[in-house]
Amino acid sequence: MITIIYPYRNRESERVKRSLDSLKEQTNSEFEVLLVDYGSDSASASIIKQLVSNYKFAKYIYNYSEFQPWSRAKAINIGLKNVTTEYIFTADVDMIFSPNFISKLHELKNPSKGYYFKVGFLNEKESKSDKKFEDFKIDFSSEVGAQGLSLFNLESLKAVTAYDEFLHFWGAEDIDVHNRLEKNGTESVFYSKEIQMLHQWHTSYRKAEKKVLTKDLQLTDIVRINYQKLLGNIQSKRAEVNNANWGIGISENDFEDLKKDDNERVILNKKEIITHFLFSELPNFKEGILNLRFLKDPFQNSLKYKMKKFLGKNVPKYYTLKEINDLLLLHIISFYHTLPYFVEVSDDLNSITFKIKK
Repeated sequence: MITIIYPYRNRESERVKRSLDSLKEQTNSEFEVLLVDYGSDSASASIIKQLVSNYKFAKYIYNYSEFQPWSRAKAINIGLKNVTTEYIFTADVDMIFSPNFISKLHELKNPSKGYYFKVGFLNEKESKSDKKFEDFKIDFSSEVGAQGLSLFNLESLKAVTAYDEFLHFWGAEDIDVHNRLEKNGTESVFYSKEIQMLHQWHTSYRKAEKKVLTKDLQLTDIVRINYQKLLGNIQSKRAEVNNANWGIGISENDFEDLKKDDNERVILNKKEIITHFLFSELPNFKEGILNLRFLKDPFQNSLKYKMKKFLGKNVPKYYTLKEINDLLLLHIISFYHTLPYFVEVSDDLNSITFKIKK
């Protein structure tokens, strides 16, 4: 048996259905699907859970990370901790699979090799067409370097502590895991003899990145940050990157504890206050729930402040809420991502709520 892991959050159900329907047509039934819902909102989670229940080969698990930034690495790792088969395939809900795809995986599986595959990309109209696999018109195909859709031996992945959980949002996690597996003796092989998968069209995630604060959690320059982590892992002599508690998500109990905590404290956006919180208060907080709301200091909008600043007099120095958002998220990713936490930007974009449980 081979387990196909789908990392998922808040994607349209029709896209997932097309992918799962293509697996219903497989000539080889020696597989199972594990869809890891990494914090979809309740409406999306309910829809996708019901959809998955219609496929006998599929299982749905939910991780309570709704108010945490997306991490494909962490979603896959949560899946790995729930897998019992010898081999796994890291998938994508955008994929439409060839009817012979599972047979090909069984033909290729090898404990000393990690395979990644050539993918055909469809345009928007073609993606929504109801066709046989061989009848789809491909716009272009992937080449060496696109390693996101991969077949691995489970024990080989565990030996390198799986995907690097520092890596959030998007970028680098697939190349990185192949690099570290190679350090441990697993050869990376690009399978390009024929196209076994088609990628449904969607807008580019990177084009959606904003330089201003948004309700949707974002971190400025995360692609560059992830790439620098990738380079650091390449230079390191160690193949392992995570602590022993990798693949552990936030539980429902911890989620509810954070959600109902109302012992909120306001922190204003003065630079010295934010610096003290990040580098002194947060690391030294020992036990319980820390519940904070970051706000813009009202004095910053006052005529007195503006006049003093114009005249070159000494005035407080401030971070913007976007800068606080980026500092906070980078701190969490670096040091606290294994703990239960919330980060939520208010609907009016005038405050950021942060809760963490230690």
